[in-house]
Amino acid sequence: MPRFSIIVPSHGVAGRLSLALDSVLAQSFGDFELIPVCDAPDAPAAAVAAGYAERDPRVTPVHSPPSQGLAGARNTGARAAHGTYLLFLDGDDTLAPGALTALDTRLAAIGDVDVLYVEHERVPWWEGEPANPAAPLLAKAPRGAFGPAEAPRVTGVLLPAWSAAYRRAFLEERHITFPEGHFTDLGFGGLVTLHAERIAVLRSVVVRHLLRRQGNRLNRPGAHHTDLLDRIEPVLTAAAGLGLSAERSGPLFEQLFALVLKTAAHPRRLPGRRRRAFFRRAARLHRRHRPAGWRGPGGSLGVQHRLLAAGAYTAFRALRGANQRLSAAARLLARPRGLRTRLFYRRQLRRPVDPNLAVYCAYWGRGYACSPAAIHAKAAELAPHIRSVFLVEPGRAHTLPEGVDHAVIGSRRYWQVLARAKYLVNNANFAEGVVKREGSVHVQTQHGTPLKKMGVDQSTYPVVAAASGSFTKLLGRVDRWDFNLSSNTHSTQMWERAFPGRYEHLEYGYPRNDVLYTATAEDVARIRRELGVPEGRTAVLYAPTHRDWRTGFEGGLDLEAFCEAAGEDIVVLLRAHYFYDRGGARGTGRVLDVTGHPSSEDVCLAADALITDYSSIMFDYANLDRPIVVYADDWEVYTETRGVYFDLMAAPPGPVARTPQELARVFRDGAYASPGAAELRAAFRARFCQFDDGRAAERVVRRVLLGEPPEAIKPVLPLADRVPAPAATPVRS
Repeated sequence: MPRFSIIVPSHGVAGRLSLALDSVLAQSFGDFELIPVCDAPDAPAAAVAAGYAERDPRVTPVHSPPSQGLAGARNTGARAAHGTYLLFLDGDDTLAPGALTALDTRLAAIGDVDVLYVEHERVPWWEGEPANPAAPLLAKAPRGAFGPAEAPRVTGVLLPAWSAAYRRAFLEERHITFPEGHFTDLGFGGLVTLHAERIAVLRSVVVRHLLRRQGNRLNRPGAHHTDLLDRIEPVLTAAAGLGLSAERSGPLFEQLFALVLKTAAHPRRLPGRRRRAFFRRAARLHRRHRPAGWRGPGGSLGVQHRLLAAGAYTAFRALRGANQRLSAAARLLARPRGLRTRLFYRRQLRRPVDPNLAVYCAYWGRGYACSPAAIHAKAAELAPHIRSVFLVEPGRAHTLPEGVDHAVIGSRRYWQVLARAKYLVNNANFAEGVVKREGSVHVQTQHGTPLKKMGVDQSTYPVVAAASGSFTKLLGRVDRWDFNLSSNTHSTQMWERAFPGRYEHLEYGYPRNDVLYTATAEDVARIRRELGVPEGRTAVLYAPTHRDWRTGFEGGLDLEAFCEAAGEDIVVLLRAHYFYDRGGARGTGRVLDVTGHPSSEDVCLAADALITDYSSIMFDYANLDRPIVVYADDWEVYTETRGVYFDLMAAPPGPVARTPQELARVFRDGAYASPGAAELRAAFRARFCQFDDGRAAERVVRRVLLGEPPEAIKPVLPLADRVPAPAATPVRS
């Protein structure tokens, strides 16, 4: 049997699960089994776990339905375990390097114990140093193995389940499992500390616990706080049944009721009607289970104990609850320029949210584009009762389609609609100072599938991090999101990593890509005429991405020379990254500069094939099922400088060229449209075109603006049943 079984529940953390699993598999001590617990065989985390299981026989995934919660997942993993000791690791936490070696060395030195408590780090996302809250507690323990009476304050009540290693036979013999509901660690840890006969500690960090940015969910308001008493009561009852000595029962009683008092003293944790009932039940438990001869602590805490025992709810609230009101809106209040504008915005924030007002913005106000524009158009069709306002930079209002209401960024109307709108839709982020009002709904549409590292994952790449600004502020903006769109499960997982928050993922596809399925041959012909593509020519779209280490656009490719070498019928549509928008379309010979064209979707429809390096446009263009060639002349530099989520060279959407000569040859000899290229493209489409089927905007409008339940939303059409918009010059494989 293995020395350790590491059980990793994965619900809601599919995007970070690989980091947790990697931290285990990278351990220098290899005698373990790794048990990821996934919601279902078809859940996103299950696919991640299955990939690890294929590569390493020590990984054995199991499944536990989400309805069974964290407790069910841990219990399922424990039943499947064969190791001598069990470790429970949250799916977004990691094992510290050398952790298993340190555990094994400690156990070898002291012999078998029922529980080995360890230190852990609580790691903040950005600002502040990691904390080690277990260290002061464990420092009070004896050096070797000890019985519970020797250190009664070193208990699992104060430590999470993942801050210890448990002897599996001990848990099975005592029938100790995780209780259902909230505060499951407390119920489990309390029973462990009551029944453990041989205990030890390891003064070394084993787990690095990533703090949830919105705080521990158990500290948030809600009726779930009543579960705290459900977890405490069985522990107190078991303690009474065991007849613990006063030396043991007193510290345990104090620790348990310290948690009760903490909840009772925060008026906002429990809904009003439940608050008094919680206090009364806690008072009964306090009186029933108070150890004989126990003397409470001094000071304010002692007063709280006495008021609780007396059931003096009104006096208790007066003691602790009067001065705890905070104004979140004041802390978040925007920084509009000018005193008058700030006062105007504050007045607007005091007015009611308008339930029939929606505000849209794309690319920081660059115009009517991307998914916000697609949702805006579909809302006009399906939800005409909702008034829509598009936000634009000064000087760009003339670019909006006729009839689109707008507000200029920075104007009084801009701040007015931002303060009053119920629905706010953006493919980037709204201004730093925009307040997330109660009742408002923020929709983040994103603007591409992530190949390159995004959000907080950029922090380890100095060039990118230096240009990204404060990650703390970024995460503050993420906190406003209610919904986040995704076009494939890869994106869902990477967004979860890059932009951690409480929003809901909508795996509906990108609305901007709807037109790639709904456009007709006439639409394609019209767009080509507008762009100036000569009739009968093969239009190749060249769309390179931005290089973070460059300050201006450098194409990296002589396009005129490429056209000459690739073939007489080739023309190139050059579309630089939107950072380098240089105005309207321009043409030089066989190269047409379409960087300034307002719609990247139109440009994709006009192109018979795509050349790109690492731009996310490849994921969108793949919906058209037309040839794609990757020009990767600096892949190693790009991955080192910017960072990527997967190896594009190992799974490209088509042929890969490393030099201008190779690129021209791919087109000249037809390899770009060969059967081999089609096979690569098919695999790429299966992975990254999962949810784009031409109906994404409708799904968003029905779910978000019309409030239809998820089960009423039309499912995504299978990839094999979709018909992309036709190419003007079909290329045969």
